[in-house]
Amino acid sequence: MTTARWPGTLTVSGVPSAHPVRAAADFAARCPSPDRVRSVLAQVVQSGWCHPHDLHAELRSARLLSRPAIRAAAGELLAGVRSIAEARARDVLTGTDLRTPLWNARLYTPDGTFLASPDAYWPDEGVALEIDSAEYHYTRDAWHATLRRRLRLESHGVLVASATASMIRDTPEEVLKALHTLHTLTTSRRTPPTVTARGHQQLPLFPGMG
Repeated sequence: MTTARWPGTLTVSGVPSAHPVRAAADFAARCPSPDRVRSVLAQVVQSGWCHPHDLHAELRSARLLSRPAIRAAAGELLAGVRSIAEARARDVLTGTDLRTPLWNARLYTPDGTFLASPDAYWPDEGVALEIDSAEYHYTRDAWHATLRRRLRLESHGVLVASATASMIRDTPEEVLKALHTLHTLTTSRRTPPTVTARGHQQLPLFPGMG
């Protein structure tokens, strides 16, 4: 590919390589699959290789935000989404009567101990959505860790709806029904959840970044 913006490099095992943010933008420019674009851009951010704003700025500099699929994927990352399963869940929730949740918020107990970071969390209602990945990355230890995380959330009054990525994709109406039921249950609870969402901020679009 020819480019007017030669990428900066970093050395990996002695080999000059493009920075992940530039490599991700170049991949997005060539990839015809919206889902693959979503997945790769999310992976770059989730792995800590770049900040969502840096990726958004790179995509803007490359004039890629005019493409709907790339613009949507970049916007999801700014909203806190960190995987294609979460992006699909966000699609499912859009247009429903449920409030907009916090994505990947960090929840803490009253004494300041970190509790968990559910995929989606409704702080006013104390409801969480956990998208389990056991169908793709199943190990006994990973499955037990998932169950322990859910028990920790429930022990502090958080109502948890669990679903797999394929459920979000294939039977979203069942996931929505479960979430609606849990939200209904919160109206009659006597004791609110004893957790606080801290350190979470939906990243805004800076002027000129759209």
